[in-house]
Amino acid sequence: MNATVESFLKYLRFERNLSWRTVDLYRRDLTQWERYVADGGRELDLASVTAGDIREWLMKRSAAGDVPGTLRHKVQALRALYRYLLRRGMVESNPAAQVDLAKLPKPLPKFVREKTVDAVLDADIDIDDFTQVRDRLVVMLFYETGIRLSELIGLQDAAVDTAKRELKVRGKRDKDRIVPFGDELAQWVERYRDLRSTVKPECDNLLVTAKGKPLYPSLVYHVVHDGLAMAGGTGKLSPHVLRHTFASVMLNSGAQLNSVKELLGHESLAATQVYTHVTLSELKHNYELAHPRALKKGG
Repeated sequence: MNATVESFLKYLRFERNLSWRTVDLYRRDLTQWERYVADGGRELDLASVTAGDIREWLMKRSAAGDVPGTLRHKVQALRALYRYLLRRGMVESNPAAQVDLAKLPKPLPKFVREKTVDAVLDADIDIDDFTQVRDRLVVMLFYETGIRLSELIGLQDAAVDTAKRELKVRGKRDKDRIVPFGDELAQWVERYRDLRSTVKPECDNLLVTAKGKPLYPSLVYHVVHDGLAMAGGTGKLSPHVLRHTFASVMLNSGAQLNSVKELLGHESLAATQVYTHVTLSELKHNYELAHPRALKKGG
């Protein structure tokens, strides 16, 4: 390996105190870069490397099967190397800084099947038990209104109007929005309120613990996770996944994108549009399961 590159790796390990594993990742990428230059019949002259040289290398690595995350790390390794060289006056510019980082694909939001949530909401519980009724209401609120975890915890009792079938949510940047809900949720809110009086709530929140205090994130997470897991749910089972599920169900049922945006409290339509990819994926899945031509094997 080039002596200058070797000194850079030692700098990372002993002066920057990076782990051996991290330094080995830098070594792998820089060794691969050095080998690429040598295969082209050149010696590694760090001062003469251009952004075009690096882009050409990345194109070949991409053609060889490197994924965007791997390509990003290669550029970042070269950028770090040239920052080191610049500080020591060994080069006049950083060619890697002129190379755009590969864009990582955004993962689609995770959601759970409607039948899984239905299994939670339709399961038999003791309707005279405060905790069981509250936990049912927690899942129902996420699934039927799409509110965030922080919004559910901060939801005020006075903000939930069962007569009008709507609740007022204080969202991000203290922006209020009105979210409608149906008769079933209204009935569960009323049943919960009847039982809540027995725990003597110490706050104005709608949802409280068995000691009358406001709910806290870890409790709500476990309520959702455990309920969905017992109903057969797999993968990530969190309050935010129920929010994703609400959005997907609404769009699958024909709701307009802009309406879903307002219900979720998104600032821009772009944040809501990601759910259209989920619904298209779901539609494709259903098509492949159901359509006779999709089931037919090619021959």
